[in-house]
Amino acid sequence: MGKIIGIANQKGGVGKTTTAVNLVSCLARAKKKTLLVDTDPQSNATSGLGIEKKNVRYSIYDALIRRIIPTELVMKTDYSDLFIIPSTSDLTGAEIELTDMQDREHKMKDALEQIRNDYDYIIIDSPPSLGLLTVNVLVACDTVLIPLQCEYYALEGLTQLLNTIERIRDNFNSSLAIEGILPTMADLRTNLSRQVIAEVTNYFPDKVYKTIIPRNVRLSEAPSFGKPIVYYDMRSIGADRYLCFTEEFLKAQNGEENIKEQ
Repeated sequence: MGKIIGIANQKGGVGKTTTAVNLVSCLARAKKKTLLVDTDPQSNATSGLGIEKKNVRYSIYDALIRRIIPTELVMKTDYSDLFIIPSTSDLTGAEIELTDMQDREHKMKDALEQIRNDYDYIIIDSPPSLGLLTVNVLVACDTVLIPLQCEYYALEGLTQLLNTIERIRDNFNSSLAIEGILPTMADLRTNLSRQVIAEVTNYFPDKVYKTIIPRNVRLSEAPSFGKPIVYYDMRSIGADRYLCFTEEFLKAQNGEENIKEQ
């Protein structure tokens, strides 16, 4: 059975989509059949994998609102073992359209359960909010991975997200667990980054990844070329850190392999 992991943080600009795009590409590089589901109306994860809007026939919107079967939505990418259900601007209105629907919180789950067993991992990039789209993501996934920007306000946002996760457990998805917390956009030359990492590690000693994603120019450049960092600049520090993170992630799943040598 495939594992469904939501990447969530209601705060924007924390490296959520960067993490989604680069995690899925590294998983595919490790020969894991991987599907990225873009549920952000901005469609940054879609363009980050080189998918052009003119080539998108169906998006995740069509599964949520029009109930088109998800196998019709899946698109191949340029990379082996890596697939995507894209997002389009149609998703902007989905929050409103979902409001009056029966069982509205389970639309994503109902769709993805149909294709769960087709993939090793399904990774969902959620929008930077705690609206119905993000609720759908949290109901659909087995675990949630939280990118945490190494700044003070991010800690306040983390508390709000954890409260939301607890409410989802109580009402819709009792088995929802935290996959892990990934420190992102860190500048370890500053006391602030180190203090944020130390504080969140103190509160969640078993959930914070040892890998820290730094601020990196090449990571920022890669989306404009429609490429994950390992295909844009394999020698960059950003590529090295995401490969290390994916290796740590896989070891947590099954005690799995060294992917940097593949």
